[in-house]
Amino acid sequence: RQAQAVCVPAIHLHMTAATMQVSQKDFEKAQEQLKLLKKDPGNETKLNLYALFKQATEGPCNSPKPGMLDFVKKAKWDAWNSLGNLSQDNARQKYIELVSSLLSAESAGQHKDASPEENRLGDYETIIVTTKNNITKIMFNRPDKKNAIDVKMYREIIKALEEAGKDDSTIAVITGTTGDYYSSGNDLSNLTGVKPAEMEKMAEDGAVLLREFVSHFIDFPKPLIAVVNGPAVGICVTLLGLFDIVYASDRATFHCPFSQLGQTAEGCSSYLFPKIMGSAKANEVLLFNKKLTAADACAWGLVTEVFPDRTFQKEVWARLEAYASLPKNCLAVSKQLLRSAEKEKLHAVNSKECEVLKERWLSDECINAIVTFFQRKSKL
Repeated sequence: RQAQAVCVPAIHLHMTAATMQVSQKDFEKAQEQLKLLKKDPGNETKLNLYALFKQATEGPCNSPKPGMLDFVKKAKWDAWNSLGNLSQDNARQKYIELVSSLLSAESAGQHKDASPEENRLGDYETIIVTTKNNITKIMFNRPDKKNAIDVKMYREIIKALEEAGKDDSTIAVITGTTGDYYSSGNDLSNLTGVKPAEMEKMAEDGAVLLREFVSHFIDFPKPLIAVVNGPAVGICVTLLGLFDIVYASDRATFHCPFSQLGQTAEGCSSYLFPKIMGSAKANEVLLFNKKLTAADACAWGLVTEVFPDRTFQKEVWARLEAYASLPKNCLAVSKQLLRSAEKEKLHAVNSKECEVLKERWLSDECINAIVTFFQRKSKL
């Protein structure tokens, strides 16, 4: 690699050996600095880094194009190929600049993640968990991916819910970090890049993880409140039936595009949505991909109350702080009374939904739908 990187194109022969050496050293230093990042920069950034590295070390893309079903290799090939005839020197420089910007952004973000008055909990990468005024706040924190939930995030939310259920807080709140989205739902990269021989294991492991994830919402012992600060998609919509209160900004939307992706509902929504909004409306949402505005979702019973976006945070958190001042044990006992009659049913529904989803993930229909989704996305 080192020999290739020093072999610059003819148009750069005016560069001195010292300049080339410094450039190579900076490039190697950037590779080491990249390992210092604590947060996943997201798939798009990682593809860009991969492409720039390949261009810097090997020159223009020279490998055969992978098959359409090999999502990961195809995405990497597309990213590298898109750089065209960018010189190795320029690719090195762009790689160094991108790594530097990622480190700077992360350093700045560490100072803004939690206010001085909030006590930050745990060592999480995909979520931020804080406690203040008897409220444990769990924030989705993958803004570059519209807060999509990948496998790591599923596991971190499970851990955060376990800890919030045992801590001294009175209530727990789930929301998105400041940005466009509450959450864009399941990260579809969870289903890509899997070899055919590994598909059954992927589906089995995914169903087990999803069942455990939803079970933690069913069993959560304290009042659990969703603060929906923007658009919500997929599982982050279906889970709302398991919250005790749902507050939404008037710019939030609610969308479950399951049929479009060859999949089926989860989060106990196949049982709770018809109870909440009636069968006909639930069918529109879960079968026919109807996107609801915040006003629609409130009128249909999925959302408790809608607030103007400009005053959303101020009004909601003032109300939540008032709730958190109520007797903690009384609230917990009252919630258990309200949930106890349905808990066994909810767990049975959760198991059935996960079983059906496992079958869907292995179906040609689902695989083809996801391929089509990524093809359309790549053309945007």
